[in-house]
Amino acid sequence: MLELLERQSALTANQWKIFTASILSIMLDFFDFLLIGFTLAFFVRDWHLTYGQSGMILFSSGVAAVPGAIFFGWLGDKIGRRKVFMITILMFSLATGAMALTPERGWLYLTVARFIVGFGVVGVAAVDMPLLQEFLPAAKRGWISGLSISLVPGGGLLAATFAAFLGPIVGWRGLFALGLVPALLALLIRIWVPESPRWLAGRGRHEEARRSLAWALQVPVEQIALPADLPPPQQSSWLELFRYPRSVAAGALVGLSQTGAVGLALWMVTLLVLVLRITPAEASALVIWISLAQIAGRGLGSWLTDRIGRRVAGALCCVLAAAATSLAGYLHAGYLGGVPLFFVLLLVQGLFGNGNSAISYPYMAEMWPAALRASGFGLVYGMSNLGKFIGPAGLAVIIGASNYVSPKATLAGIVPGFNYFAIWYVLAVIAYLLIGFETKGRSIEEIDAAIARPASLAAEPG
Repeated sequence: MLELLERQSALTANQWKIFTASILSIMLDFFDFLLIGFTLAFFVRDWHLTYGQSGMILFSSGVAAVPGAIFFGWLGDKIGRRKVFMITILMFSLATGAMALTPERGWLYLTVARFIVGFGVVGVAAVDMPLLQEFLPAAKRGWISGLSISLVPGGGLLAATFAAFLGPIVGWRGLFALGLVPALLALLIRIWVPESPRWLAGRGRHEEARRSLAWALQVPVEQIALPADLPPPQQSSWLELFRYPRSVAAGALVGLSQTGAVGLALWMVTLLVLVLRITPAEASALVIWISLAQIAGRGLGSWLTDRIGRRVAGALCCVLAAAATSLAGYLHAGYLGGVPLFFVLLLVQGLFGNGNSAISYPYMAEMWPAALRASGFGLVYGMSNLGKFIGPAGLAVIIGASNYVSPKATLAGIVPGFNYFAIWYVLAVIAYLLIGFETKGRSIEEIDAAIARPASLAAEPG
């Protein structure tokens, strides 16, 4: 029955609805996630917050990212992707909106609310990718699922735009109230998207799977016949994930490639000011161009993944991102004509580093058997979020800073710091080429069968 998906030459309008819901939800959840970075500036001085209090507000959501991804990934395999999708969108939207009611100097209230936001945001990501992929044919799964995260940088741009133009009008409480907007998306999901047919079939709910598939393909239910021999419901335990050590290792290392990107984002504006000797406003304008390069890079990665395969495409993007990152450190004072090499190399890093993101996250979700797909992706996605800590903390150790959360950027630390960022891309190259296995061109059912026969994992699809 599910082979009907694999025969598609073009996606239906309903499958594009699933894609639209996915791309909007990911962008809006990062809008909520990043909004605090802009609103904090409105009251940090008036509240006389200490560094420790500000740090707890900013990083409580990051602390929640690891357990949130693991928990909601597990829950997505237990109760379904769609239910968890709606639960998590409502969770982080309502928590962000509740911050509009923060009492004066209520930094502890904000810290708890931000923890809930972080817990919900990663929960969306943990089930969104499996849900989208399970509605797609193998020939289009790579580029469509990669394209679904292409507007992640748009979440930051949206938060910056709201803060710049609406902040002076509505204040920081009004900005938090705007965080309720993603809650409307939960209603759209309710209207648009049924549960994954593959998840329903795996739970023995074959008639519901048939209706879900008919909706996706936009054909009458009667045209889809149930097979005579129906497989029994799938049973699984979360601990079974560790029966797939290659998937754990490859998924974690590929995901941790974001460590360099997070660390670089921490330094970006300050280093542009220091290296190019420009004002913060001018540096922020250059970051807009870098953000646009990042969005273009995600489109490039999405295209490459179904052309040359996940492993080669991911390794290629990581090699180029690592080279650009390292060279930006060594050549930060150089010029190409009248153009600073530092800015050019940051553009290149943004292009290929985000190209890798469009490959790595879908790939991390593909390498698990059906009954553990959301759990497995949640595990390695949660592990990848450790990069949000080891990026800045590792940087602080290298440059000898006492501030491990937001270390002061100095030109003295630029070369070792940028090489540290580049190393994480190199580790991802090793994971792609030596540990991972190719999923390009394989249906989800074929990947399941290959995982069940470990010797076949290294073979390219025929």
